[in-house]
Amino acid sequence: MNTAHRTYGTVVFMLVVSLIMMYFTITPSFADGTGTSSSPYSVTQGIANQGSSGAVEGIIVGKPESTSSIATSSFSDDYAIAIADQADETNINEMLFVQVPTSLRSDFGLRSNPNLMGESVVVSGSLTDYFAHAGVKSVSTIELADSGGTDETGEGTSSPYDDTYYRSAVGKTGSALKTELHTIIDDHTELSYSDVWDALRVTDEDPLNPNNVLLLYSGRSQSKYENGGNVDDWNREHVWAKSHGDFGTSMGPGTDIHHLRPTDVTVNSSRGNLDFDNGGSPQSEAPGNYYDSDSWEPRDRVKGDVARMIFYMAVRYEGDSGEVDLEVNDLVNNGSSPYIGKVSVLKAWNEIDPVDSFEENRNNVIYDQYQHNRNPFIDHPEWVEAIW
Repeated sequence: MNTAHRTYGTVVFMLVVSLIMMYFTITPSFADGTGTSSSPYSVTQGIANQGSSGAVEGIIVGKPESTSSIATSSFSDDYAIAIADQADETNINEMLFVQVPTSLRSDFGLRSNPNLMGESVVVSGSLTDYFAHAGVKSVSTIELADSGGTDETGEGTSSPYDDTYYRSAVGKTGSALKTELHTIIDDHTELSYSDVWDALRVTDEDPLNPNNVLLLYSGRSQSKYENGGNVDDWNREHVWAKSHGDFGTSMGPGTDIHHLRPTDVTVNSSRGNLDFDNGGSPQSEAPGNYYDSDSWEPRDRVKGDVARMIFYMAVRYEGDSGEVDLEVNDLVNNGSSPYIGKVSVLKAWNEIDPVDSFEENRNNVIYDQYQHNRNPFIDHPEWVEAIW
């Protein structure tokens, strides 16, 4: 072969190699899920695998209204959600429409839980058309994608406050960690009980409707100014019941907005001063909540929120400075004693309901604008297990 032929062959070979490299460079790649709950399909894979069954992970971007449209606010019901691989996806063809079964509507329907917008979920069911659009039907489970607890190394989550606010606590465990966290969060601005109304209008603002707040137990979005003591108003719920320690509404534990949340008046009355545990009869105005003579079970969507508020109170109020010493135990019927249970159930709730964006934002607002202290169990949910 002469020199010209060798040169030509080399050029052709290099051109082919370059084209192959360009193809693999510009061709988008997606997570290669296998469709199992531990390795779910992406939404793109879920669309490609219509006609089969499996688990799909996607971000909630709206509620299907027709084959070619979704609602992103003012949701009319809890019957369906649309999921996509990107939170800002607007192309309907890049979404899966998920039929939400009756048993899961109170926890994953958007009318009841508009703050789920932007959350990542894993959905298991039949990959088949819904609204004449690629979808998931006969859904068996919907779960929030894991976002809290430990990282892949099992060493715990990190927080942007670890090098500053939590610097002296990082690396500690057990009673040493509890003591150090108390020292960190103890000194903060205290609100009057009347100030709490205005604070909750900011801390619990509905991210999809700035005129409303989201009610803790029912998930209902309600006008910020429909507050008071009338039926269907919202009022100030002490998640750590104020009779458990008899601290009332005085400044301190009685006005600490880390555990004060907007709730429906009637639902608040049903909860009363009950301890926390699983089981009971349904609360008719707040689907997904259950109660009996000695305990209250909140809906799945806020189980972790409740647990982390209770653990905050048990660390913040240790009996120094003349304040009540609040502690968790594994009992119900704690009455006026400064205890709330069951700690074993609260620990489980912390695990099954990871920290979400609403909870994180609330923690930041309280820290930046009001009390200037943080709930460490929102920043580090694994510290629950490290202490208790």
